[in-house]
Amino acid sequence: MTPTLLLPGLICDARVWAGVIKSMSSPDVRAVGGYGLADTIEEMARRVLKDAPEVFNLAGHSMGGRVALEIVRMAPGRVKKLALLDTGIHPQKPGEREKRYALRDIGRTKGMAALVDVWLPPMVAEANRSNRPLMTSLHQMCCEAGLATFEAQIEALLTRPEVEDVLAAIRVPTLVATGTEDQWSPPAQHEEIAAKIKGSTLALFEGAGHFAPAEAPDQVAKALDAWLAG
Repeated sequence: MTPTLLLPGLICDARVWAGVIKSMSSPDVRAVGGYGLADTIEEMARRVLKDAPEVFNLAGHSMGGRVALEIVRMAPGRVKKLALLDTGIHPQKPGEREKRYALRDIGRTKGMAALVDVWLPPMVAEANRSNRPLMTSLHQMCCEAGLATFEAQIEALLTRPEVEDVLAAIRVPTLVATGTEDQWSPPAQHEEIAAKIKGSTLALFEGAGHFAPAEAPDQVAKALDAWLAG
């Protein structure tokens, strides 16, 4: 049985996938804990590959989707199946650097909790922001990542490599999916991604925002089980 690796996004760790893994029926599904203080997408990919099985299925959430694509670029023969969740393929957008640095500066002046207070709520569907256990667990996870990790990871995102050539070359079974309420990586963006990957499957998680694995773990688990079974 081919093992499956799940990659976390910005200031997240294996906890973001915990509910998904619990709900999945597929065996040998493992969440990667993080990327240390790697400050490029390429270095994140190298760190994952260093500890990965020889051949594996790969799913990435948010920034983890970009890491997954870089892994496909570096070692295409090792990835048997690919899933990209709540992610993007666009280059740096106008004003993006300033917005990311504004968050960084909140962290530097007011602390990590204040940074997460600003950053986290828009990442979650509005209807789910009143779910206190969900928001508390996400807030704790992101705060525990620490400011040094946030700073390293935003630098990685700001210097992210282009992926058009990777997308065109993908020939493994690929799932592209996002939450219907994801304002950061909306469904239309994933339709575009799916259109660039030959034979890919598009799925939407009803009522979920950018944190679909935490907001709708049962839906995500069902989609990943189908992807692996197919």
